[in-house]
Amino acid sequence: MAISDPVADMLTMLRNGSKAKHEKVDIHTSKLKLQVVKILKNEGYIKNFKKVTKDGINYIRVFLKYDEQNNPVIHGLQRISTPGRRIYKGYNALPRIYNGHGVLIVSTSSGIITGKKAAERKVGGELICSVW
Repeated sequence: MAISDPVADMLTMLRNGSKAKHEKVDIHTSKLKLQVVKILKNEGYIKNFKKVTKDGINYIRVFLKYDEQNNPVIHGLQRISTPGRRIYKGYNALPRIYNGHGVLIVSTSSGIITGKKAAERKVGGELICSVW
């Protein structure tokens, strides 16, 4: 029995695209993926993104970001909660990613937000992924 994990596939495409120094990556669209990409944009890990339709299929085109030495801004992406093992934490037990230099993405009752915002709003939820 094969269980697919679209978010893990998206993270892998972003990780591989940035390591291969691609300008952009096309990802199949979903509401969850779109929210994660919006957080990556707001936190400064990607340049921009836009929705595109190619052959009748909707995609999110993510423009990857690099520093002055052409090194990827995204150093790591890690899926935390998987379809076979969901991980939930309260707001006071949310982990810090690279001592506060990374971003934790959490699915809460008030939407998909960063771990920092979840702690401020005092809401816990499912840990989706971490970025550093």
